Amino acid sequence: MPGTTTHGRTDRGNQKLLAGLHYQKGAISLNNGRARIALTPEFRFLDSKDAETVLVKLWNNPPPREPVLGMLVPARKSALSDDAWAVIITYTADGYVKDDEAASINYDDLLKQMKEANPERVKNGYKSIDLVGWAAAPRYDQQTHKMYWAKEIKFGDVTENTLNYNIRMLGRRGVLVLNAVADMKQLPAIQTSTPALLSMVDFCEGHRYADFDSKTDAAATYGLAALVTGGVAAKTGFFKVIWVALLAAKKFVLLTIVAIGGWLSKLFGKKKSSASQDAA
Repeated sequence: MPGTTTHGRTDRGNQKLLAGLHYQKGAISLNNGRARIALTPEFRFLDSKDAETVLVKLWNNPPPREPVLGMLVPARKSALSDDAWAVIITYTADGYVKDDEAASINYDDLLKQMKEANPERVKNGYKSIDLVGWAAAPRYDQQTHKMYWAKEIKFGDVTENTLNYNIRMLGRRGVLVLNAVADMKQLPAIQTSTPALLSMVDFCEGHRYADFDSKTDAAATYGLAALVTGGVAAKTGFFKVIWVALLAAKKFVLLTIVAIGGWLSKLFGKKKSSASQDAA
C-alpha cells in the first residue's frame, strides 16, 4: 500500500532518505580545522550534505543560501518524529567581536527596541511578527566567550508560537553560530541540553578568542548587542535572509527576524498557502 504523500514524496520515500543519513559520533572537525565538536553519547552529528537533506527534503525548508557546517541531533530521536529538534551550525567570518560592552548591555531595553519594529512593519503592509518576549534571557560567559538566548515569536495568525534559540561562540576571526530548530514546547529539553552543547563545541588552538592579534587580525564592526538584535543580518551568508518556512505543519526554521523586505511578505504568504494545502 503506498505511503501518504507529503510535499510530493511518500512516507516510504522519507524513510529511505532517513535511512541514508550518515550519523557521526566522537570527535568532529569543523570549518577546516578551525573548530571541533567532542560529541557526548546524547548527540550525533550530520555533515553539511546530510543536514541539508533533513532541513530541505525531510522538513520542507527552502534551500539555505550557503551550506551549513552541519547539524547536531539528539541521539534518541528520529528526524521524522513529532518531537524532533536539531541544532544547525554555521560560521560567520566577520572578525573578532569585542565583548567590552558585556557588563553594560541592558537586555530589557534591547527587547523593547526589537518589539517596536513590529508596528512599523505592519504599517508598511507586511505581516505581523510579534516578539512575545525572552524565552530565555541573554547570558554571556566572559571566561568562555560564549553567549546564548531564546526568543518566543508569534507569526501573524499562526496558532503555535515559534522558538528562536541561539548560541554564539566568539573566536579569533569570527563567530560560531548555533541555532536550534524546534517548537516552543521543546524549550525545556533544549535548555537542559544547553550546558552540554556549550561544552561540546569550541574553537581549536590558534583560532580561539584569546588568540586574537590586533596587529594582524581584523575586528568585527559590531558587538555583542548586535548579535542579539540581529543587527548583522544583512552582512553575512546565512544572515542574508529570514529563513522561515512551514515544516510539515509543525515546525519553523527561524534564524533572524530583523529584515523586512518585500520577500518577507512573499515567504509568509507561501507559508499560509502551504498550510492550506496540508489541510486540504
